[in-house]
Amino acid sequence: MTPARTPPRTGVYPGSFDPVTVAHLHVAEAAVARCGLDRLDLTISVTTLGKDDGRLSPTEDRLAALHELADRRPWLGVRTTPQSLLADIAVGYDVVVLGADKWHQLLDPSWYGSAERRDEALRRLPLLALAPRPPWTLPGQDPGADPPCDLAVVVLDTDPAHHPVSATAVRDGRHEWRARP
Repeated sequence: MTPARTPPRTGVYPGSFDPVTVAHLHVAEAAVARCGLDRLDLTISVTTLGKDDGRLSPTEDRLAALHELADRRPWLGVRTTPQSLLADIAVGYDVVVLGADKWHQLLDPSWYGSAERRDEALRRLPLLALAPRPPWTLPGQDPGADPPCDLAVVVLDTDPAHHPVSATAVRDGRHEWRARP
């Protein structure tokens, strides 16, 4: 008899990735290691929340850059989704990866219409793997950053040198922060 195989553990790391940075890649690697993931999908929403889609680089260009990174990393997947809310993007995944800045956005009831609807959406989430991103606080550092409902959260161990890295800075000329295949 063949032993039962454990299904692969998968995670999703949603973002605009405009462009993908060394910090995105560092967070992805930290999440795979910490959460024992077999695959992590970098996922772009067709319609983003909180960003002007007209100011983003074309989706095809961002996907091409992500595919270049994934080609050399068999654990890294790339996909798009029509979903915008994290709770909908996360369906079918074991882990959701995000930065502390997005964590605060996720906690904001205005994205859901009410605190009750936010809590309902958050309860649908799998394990959350949060990456530090000062000055945004993490659960346990500030009551405003604590989960408002029962939600499993782990904080990723990331190199502080990556904390200031941003896609905006790369677009403004910090090309050394752009992820390279």
